[in-house]
Amino acid sequence: MPANPSNDSAEARADGAADAAERSFQEAVDAAERKITEAARRAEQVLREGVDNLRSHSREYGETATQQFDEAQRYVVERVKERPLTATVAGLGIGLVIGLLLSNRR
Repeated sequence: MPANPSNDSAEARADGAADAAERSFQEAVDAAERKITEAARRAEQVLREGVDNLRSHSREYGETATQQFDEAQRYVVERVKERPLTATVAGLGIGLVIGLLLSNRR
């Protein structure tokens, strides 16, 4: 049986449409990959900046806390030297209160 020209034409059009759809799909996949890669790069950059910022702030806070702790320690040492008996009684009282609080938990 001879081939029908309209069938050949329809087949060619269908093949062309399938090829165009495949190219379009591949272009969409490629574009999505590029966008995902770019988004990952941006997210990585934001995270790096955040970590760097956190590091610098934590150093500043650590230095401030160290200075304040040193000042508080000097203050306590001076007060203990001025009034050793009062400091001893206060220490015993605080220890007793903490001991009572901890024993009540059980």
